Parts: sequence; structure tokens; C-alpha cells
Amino acid sequence: MALIVLKRLLGALPNLFGIVLITFLLTRALPGDPAAFFAGPAGTKEAVEQVREKLGLNKSLPEQFVIYLKDLSRGDLGNALSTGQPVREEIITRLPASLELVLASLLFAVVVAIPLGIAAARHPNSWIDHACRLVTTAGVSLPTFFTGLLLTYLLYFVLGWAPSPIGRLDPYLTAPKTITGLYTLDSLLAGNIPLFIASAKQMILPVLTLGIFVLAPLARMTRASMIAVLSADFVRTARASGLSTTTVLVRYAFRNALLPVVTTMGMVFSFLLGMSVIVEKVFAWPGVGSFALEALVASDYAPVQGFVLTMALLYTLLNLAIDMLYVVIDPRVRLAA
Repeated sequence: MALIVLKRLLGALPNLFGIVLITFLLTRALPGDPAAFFAGPAGTKEAVEQVREKLGLNKSLPEQFVIYLKDLSRGDLGNALSTGQPVREEIITRLPASLELVLASLLFAVVVAIPLGIAAARHPNSWIDHACRLVTTAGVSLPTFFTGLLLTYLLYFVLGWAPSPIGRLDPYLTAPKTITGLYTLDSLLAGNIPLFIASAKQMILPVLTLGIFVLAPLARMTRASMIAVLSADFVRTARASGLSTTTVLVRYAFRNALLPVVTTMGMVFSFLLGMSVIVEKVFAWPGVGSFALEALVASDYAPVQGFVLTMALLYTLLNLAIDMLYVVIDPRVRLAA
């Protein structure tokens, strides 16, 4: 197991270096001059040059990249010019908000998509199969920002079932003491049930917006995998042996259909990381996505580079976790590795 982890981590290093290089070059290729932006509209040419020299933008691209790599080796992601704070501190502060949103959306998608896919596979061409197709088609067809605005209009403005989309918590409430940074979990650890309910309500709209999109590929893959497995000889043998329907579905069929579903979960997690940027902006969610988007508008390089590197690290760790799940689900994977 340790050897598998080491191989995966070493294999991810070239990818991470490529991401760092491409992100560095793309941020420099963006239109706009950060020195002119932060010097202000009244800044003279001399003032702009002073800001550029202070930021190190007067050096050549290779020199800037070498300096950036040296800073990264020390864990220094630079300073956010828009806030004046170190990017690392900003990401550490804001990342729990994004993770809470992404993980809750993934949980919602899994809870809905897997039972829906199994039910559709058990009863092909039935009303539940058609409902599954309708949900998955709508999920992948609607843009996330449109879904978010539509849900806000229906659930908040028309029906009043959801609270106003103003961030993680109502401004009249006090955030729980930081333990994990996840408001729902921290409020539970503190035993503050009303605060837990309030923070959970604020997640309804953004979680539904993200979850509806990613449950579509999960439900489709679950349905396709279960249909293939349910027609296998070992499933027919299990049924002929008199085993209960639940035992056949869970212990024999679903476990053998789980590998492609887990792979799809890794894919949709990457979708969530990307889409959270827009959703955070729509719902005023103070995560790293909205922070990076604001920095991008201001041509602030360091936060954008730090955001992309953080997302790449999260995706690498997720792929490692999926590889470990493969070993748990199917021990033959360990032999192949």
C-alpha cells in the first residue's frame, strides 16, 4: 500500500510542475498591467515603474519564474495585492468554505444519483428509468449560473423556502469557533444546533446548484454499470441460489459495478472545483474561488497562481484516495500494481 502511494505521488510531480509553469505563463499573458492597476488612474509613469519594480515585473520571464519557484520551495505563495495579505493565509482562511460547499454538493449528488441509477437499472424502460434520463439530461444541459439564478428565484423569491443568498451565515449571527473551518461541523462540535441549522440552510441553494449538475454523470454511470453487471452469470447464479434481492444487489451487483462509479466521482469532483468559482460569486460565498476571481479581474497574479496550485493539489490527493479505494473494492488492483 505504501509503495502504491509513493508511486502515485512521484508520478504527480511532473504534472504539478507543468501546472505551475502553464499557470505562470498564462497569468503573464493576460491583458492588463497590475502595476498600472495598483498605481491608480492618477498614477504617473514614474509611479507605475516604481510599482512594477517593487513587484518584480521589470525582470525577464525566466527570472520571474525562477524567483517564483524559490518562493514556492519555501511555501511562500506571494502576497495578494488586493488585500495586502499573504496568499497562503488567504487560501487557508477561505479554503474551508469552498471545501464545505464542494463536499456537501458531492454528498448530495452521491445520495441522490446512486439509488436513482440502481433503481433505473433494475427497472429499465420504466417510469423511474425515464425520470432518471430526464434528470440527467436536464442536469448536464443547464449552465450552473442559470440553475443557481433559477433556484434562487423559485426557492427564495417565490416560495421562501431558502434563505437569502448572502454568504455562509446570516449577518446577525456569529460564526462558530474555528476548529475545522466548516461552519456546519464546527457548530455541531460546539453543540450549537440552531447555528448548525442556520449554516446548513445557507448551503441549500449553492449545494443544489452544484449537485444537480454533477449527479447527472454519476446517475448515468451507475445505471450503465448496474445494467451490465445484473446480466452477468454470477448474478443469475446468486439469484438462483435463493439469495435475497437486497443481498444480490448490494453484495454482488453493486460492488462489482462500483469501480467505474468511483472513477466518475473523481471526475465530478474536478468539475465541482471548477464550477465552485462561478457559484461562489453568484451566492456571495467567501471561498477561494471568489477570491481568485476578484484577483483575476485586478490582474493580481499571486492569488490566481495560488488558487490553481491548490486546486491541483486537491485533485492529486483525490486521485490518490480513489486509487486506494480501488484496492479496497477490488483486491486484484493491488496485485496489478
